[in-house]
Amino acid sequence: MTDADSQAIFRLAYAPGVTPTKWVRVWHERLPEVRLELVQFPVLELEAALRAGEADAGLVRLPIDRTGISAISLYAETPVVVVPKDHVFTTVDQISVDDLADEIVLDPLDDRLDWPTRPGKAAADRPASIADAIELVAAGVGVVVVPHSLARFHHRKDLTYRPVDGAPEAPVALAWMESKTTDLVEELIGIVRGRTAQSSRGRNGEPAEKIKGSVKAKIAARERRAEAAKNGQKAKGAGTAKNISGRNAGSGKAKAGGKSGSGKSGGTKSSGGRFSGKQKGR
Repeated sequence: MTDADSQAIFRLAYAPGVTPTKWVRVWHERLPEVRLELVQFPVLELEAALRAGEADAGLVRLPIDRTGISAISLYAETPVVVVPKDHVFTTVDQISVDDLADEIVLDPLDDRLDWPTRPGKAAADRPASIADAIELVAAGVGVVVVPHSLARFHHRKDLTYRPVDGAPEAPVALAWMESKTTDLVEELIGIVRGRTAQSSRGRNGEPAEKIKGSVKAKIAARERRAEAAKNGQKAKGAGTAKNISGRNAGSGKAKAGGKSGSGKSGGTKSSGGRFSGKQKGR
């Protein structure tokens, strides 16, 4: 068995554009014995992945259906409008929502911006994704407002972006199933909240060091079971055989002692089957 096979695994899902790098670094420092697997899911599939158990926790874009899901808000991104590099918006550092009034503003199906009233003119069809909307912007069909990180994520040489004053911010949260609030989930909560290793607590209020010890113990137990299976015996089998052997040996001694004590000479038998005291004369 390799080290990778025996290592505990925690799967962290994340939406496109979200960068978990700083939390991953802290995780590796605090829990090197638990492998953190990062899995990117499309925005519209991430919630379902959590419910299906495909990830232990996720960095999601709000809003989501909170039924059975716990979430902690982490930060909110600035919205920007993505436009061609020769667009009039590029002449200023920032635009307002009112400036979008005469533009065709694309509305992707995976958009998570919570607009009270969507600005601009609606396109004939809604793009399936922000990636598709970016392609349409490059083709000159319209503009699209997205979180800042997604504008960078879908960067193209022929496009640029500008902040939009008055547009709703794009919140990002750590989410997980309430029924699966494990010690490792609690450890991740402590990391994203900026707790120190000493102050981090598990779901039962246990220190992080105790949580680590529990994880290490589980890994060690799994390795012992695997080794026992490899040798064709259960880990506790050897101990049972030893106990049986010990009982048999004890029985043998008792019988031997009883036999030697059946002679004609008087005296008192000890627990070991031998005589104690002086023998009577013949």
